[in-house]
Amino acid sequence: MSAPASRDHAWLPRATCDTDCLRAGGYDATRRLIVALRVARRIGLLLLLAPALPLLAGVIPGWSKSRQIYCRMLLWCLGVRTAVAGGPIRNLPGVLVVSDHMSWLDILTIGAALPSSRWRASPLSFVARADVAGNVAVRMMARIVKVIPIERARLRQLPEVVATVAARLYAGHTVVAFPEGTTWCGRPGDDAGRVGARGGGTSSRAAARGQAGQTGLSGRTHQGSGPFYPAMFQAAVDTGRPVQPLRLRYQHRDGQVSTVPAYIGDDTLLRSIGRLMVARRTVARIYVESLQLPGNDRRELARRCQAAIRITSAPHPGHGQRSSVLAS
Repeated sequence: MSAPASRDHAWLPRATCDTDCLRAGGYDATRRLIVALRVARRIGLLLLLAPALPLLAGVIPGWSKSRQIYCRMLLWCLGVRTAVAGGPIRNLPGVLVVSDHMSWLDILTIGAALPSSRWRASPLSFVARADVAGNVAVRMMARIVKVIPIERARLRQLPEVVATVAARLYAGHTVVAFPEGTTWCGRPGDDAGRVGARGGGTSSRAAARGQAGQTGLSGRTHQGSGPFYPAMFQAAVDTGRPVQPLRLRYQHRDGQVSTVPAYIGDDTLLRSIGRLMVARRTVARIYVESLQLPGNDRRELARRCQAAIRITSAPHPGHGQRSSVLAS
């Protein structure tokens, strides 16, 4: 995930998350035969879905509904169940959606949760790092959503990307951006080192994982999320379009925070997908916060959206959650 040292600049967003976070929020091993059967079943299901991917390349009436269904089916094949809590996501044209960022899986999760129109074509775009957008898996997902690539090492390109986002918002598209600028593990900083037991006989392993996650890179204090940078919010200010903050959390079946889908530090996309394929089940919870009006100040708008996502405490699984489950 890290850029080459020669292109690494002081202003680039950096996460304190590393492989310790992956161990702290990982899963408990099960029998190899069960894991092998689980992986084989999921690979078989993904292969069955692959032929339908080219059909989603065109934007036609009913495309947004097909996109939503396809994202839900992909998540189901990967063992991910998605649920929405909080207020409804309004089906408005030209909305900037912002969320915390933990994984490549965020694209599918948000794509499955956003409202769709049965007859109106409503294109969906994601702002993604150029190096990630060039990945084979992301290029395949680009048939489902439109990708706006951003080169993190080229600061001069940023106004052009913001202008592209503004143009798509003005045209009525929904654009999803991750204002943190990089991926984080999603584990609350003050919860580092306090991972609960996950069933009988697993408390010692959970405690060891928690102790490993107390500090991040180079011994720095662990933080599971980063600040919201205001650049992309300028597109909403320029076009007068509202912003929809979403709070995204990945959990195990018992409600513990999961870092199985995380794509952080020196992790590779293949290893991230492998962890997801092996894990028994991952629950992606999307908490819908209040719609934010753009105002005239992108920094103040970024602060409002970050506060909406961070300050509101996440409800306990099963409390305040909608009865409808997106992928079951």
